[in-house]
Amino acid sequence: MSQIKKVVLAYSGGLDTSVIIPWLKENYGCEVIAVCCNLGQPEDYPAVEKKAIASGASKAFILDVQEEFVADYIWPTVKAGAVYEGKYLLGTSFARPLIAKKLVEIAKQEGADAIAHGATGKGNDQVRFELAIKALAPNTKIIAPWREWDLKSREDCMEFAAKHNIPVVATKSHPYSMDQNVWHLSHEGGDLEDPKNAPKDDVYLVTKKPEDAPDKDTTVTIDFKEGVPVAVNGKTGTPLELLTTLNELGAANGIGIVDIVENRLVGMKSRGVYENPGGAIIMYAHREMEYLCLDRATYHFKEMVANKFAELVYDGMWFSPLMDALQAFVDNTQKTVTGQVTLKLYKGNIISAGATSPYSLYSQEFVTFEEDDVYNQADAEGFINLFGLPLKINALMKEKAGL
Repeated sequence: MSQIKKVVLAYSGGLDTSVIIPWLKENYGCEVIAVCCNLGQPEDYPAVEKKAIASGASKAFILDVQEEFVADYIWPTVKAGAVYEGKYLLGTSFARPLIAKKLVEIAKQEGADAIAHGATGKGNDQVRFELAIKALAPNTKIIAPWREWDLKSREDCMEFAAKHNIPVVATKSHPYSMDQNVWHLSHEGGDLEDPKNAPKDDVYLVTKKPEDAPDKDTTVTIDFKEGVPVAVNGKTGTPLELLTTLNELGAANGIGIVDIVENRLVGMKSRGVYENPGGAIIMYAHREMEYLCLDRATYHFKEMVANKFAELVYDGMWFSPLMDALQAFVDNTQKTVTGQVTLKLYKGNIISAGATSPYSLYSQEFVTFEEDDVYNQADAEGFINLFGLPLKINALMKEKAGL
């Protein structure tokens, strides 16, 4: 432990990471530099910085990475159509590699010997942080206090904080473990640990309950260019501005509430409730755009890629060679995913209301039920005969064999 002189800590300002600062100094005899990434979570960042110093950090970096988060992590996932196990929109998962990237950058800048994080030994985040660090700084030591110390519970952490005069605030009024950024808010723990329990009304902190949403639908149009939003209701903006606008529209209409029992990477199932108002709208609209612009073979193969992409993100493999390859494939498929999608938002529902694209593969001339001059319906007979030939041969074999 004496070889560790300086540690960069992923710092949130919460109980765990506040306790980790004096614990590292006490057990490693090292200097601690706190790094907090602003991903859109509502925090008093000057207070977070002050708290880190008060807890014993020699320096505290507060990094606003919201635009980078949306453009370089959220948008690639949108283009891939990646949703884990059909429900989870990966809000925590793709935030971790960005945080790890910033930790590595600060560690190199400050000449640190190690990087520490506050993820527990039961969760996915320990894997996500550490795989990203290994990919970006393979020789950097990683310290995970929850796998080392003898603190076993939140109560233990509170006692440690009190003994070390660490300024922490604890409350039992909202007993959930939460993670928030500009893409989502997650809730775990408390009564949600039993899957038979419906979420209580006070769970939702971002999105209105659908039954409390307006009785009239809200229409929204989203313009896409090469697979990513570029305008909402005709107004352009930065990726963060567009997502923020859609978050507001979605939240007001009860959009994006997800309740899932998911398979954690570490082997257990966990129950989470997620609020993704803007994310749900964007993913739905993007899918509508692809229905119009991708051919059948590409769309169907991309569905398989989307599942693998989601698994890689969930498993912390953002900086892997396979992810690089899949992103190249996805980018190629998105060259014609350009156009406008119109949706109606109503009491938790997203309803399709039309889509247009200069690259649309939909041809009314070919598909019409009315008379046309471009499609010879008699051609279908030969196609069916050839397409069904294996079935016919198999049936003849069975008939001959008496099966």
